[in-house]
Amino acid sequence: MWRVNSDGGYLRGHRREPWFDGSRTCAVPRAGGPVNPSRVDRRGRILAGSAALAVALVGVAEALISIHANVFPNRGTLIPIVVMTAVAVGLCRRWPGVAVALVWLLLGYHAITAAPLLYAEVALAAVLFAGTRWGRLGTSMAGALAAAVIGVLAVWSLGSYSALLFITLLGGAWLAGLALRRSADRADASLASQRAAEAETEQAHREREQAREIARLREEQAQLARDVHDVVGHSLAVILAQAESAQFLGADDGAALRDSLANIATLARASLRDVRQVLTANDAPDTGPGELRTLVEGVRAGGYEISFDETGPARTLPPDLATVAYRVVQEMLTNAIRHGSRESPVVVEVEWAGELRIRTVNAVAEPETGSGGSGLDGMRRRVESVGGRLEIRREDTHEPSTFSVIAWIPVRRLVA
Repeated sequence: MWRVNSDGGYLRGHRREPWFDGSRTCAVPRAGGPVNPSRVDRRGRILAGSAALAVALVGVAEALISIHANVFPNRGTLIPIVVMTAVAVGLCRRWPGVAVALVWLLLGYHAITAAPLLYAEVALAAVLFAGTRWGRLGTSMAGALAAAVIGVLAVWSLGSYSALLFITLLGGAWLAGLALRRSADRADASLASQRAAEAETEQAHREREQAREIARLREEQAQLARDVHDVVGHSLAVILAQAESAQFLGADDGAALRDSLANIATLARASLRDVRQVLTANDAPDTGPGELRTLVEGVRAGGYEISFDETGPARTLPPDLATVAYRVVQEMLTNAIRHGSRESPVVVEVEWAGELRIRTVNAVAEPETGSGGSGLDGMRRRVESVGGRLEIRREDTHEPSTFSVIAWIPVRRLVA
């Protein structure tokens, strides 16, 4: 493409075909530096004027020779022919419609004065070319008809050989202009089609980006809902267990009651802190190797009997895996507290091997409470998001029925 720099000049090395906007003429800029459009326009005017002057000089010379040879002694009749031909050539690039109109005016003058064609009028081929190449459709058709009339006039006034020369040059110029016009039209149509395709591609790209952004926002919203569910559900379950335990304390057991209330306050503060972390997009609790045991101890302090067994060397996980492991254990304990029986201990097993295996087993309080809910679904999505898997089992062959959840989380080393 032909680009324009900040000072209005054309950037070096970019080519563009000559163009016509009805008022200005621009030639093809050459490499070598910025080109000022006014200079190009001035150059076009100089070229048009030079062509008109050359036609005028040749025409005047031919008219004088004709007069001197007594071919057409009326010298006053030939000069207007030369002038109209030169003016038409000078205007054909800038105003092709006006130039073709002058050609018809010239033909009318020939008809009125019976003046013969001058060989200088072969320059009208440039007018017919310009009228077809850059003029309107009517201008092009008028040029074609003018070429036919000039051919007839040439046969009448110049003879067959000269007439053939006129017809060949003028007809060839008109056909060349038509060919270039159609080529330019096809190029414009191709460019328009390309731009339409680019616009459609860009629109499709924007729609895809918008769809991806909407999907990302929805996923973030769902993730936020799961995080809030895990944090608040776990804290409320433990607080509820503490409050229920406090109901059975005797009136004279003030120390135990104070401890229970202190545990409730501690859990409430921890819950508020965790919720604040989630809502500030910092869903990364303290998840060191010992935090899983600390999480279990917090639930155990609420009065639940929990058996915790950790095997294998604990290791520091990357933040994403550590957060998943922490939230999974948190949700497992929440489900065990809410749906399990307090008559049997909750078993928590953590095995560090090629992958982290977490398993909880609890007795089911009532048969209908063992069904999975949104917490289990969120737990499964969280585990699968890091390439792990989740398995839920229920055993009703013995009394009481047991409910177990097993999570396998891939282990990657933390890169410093």
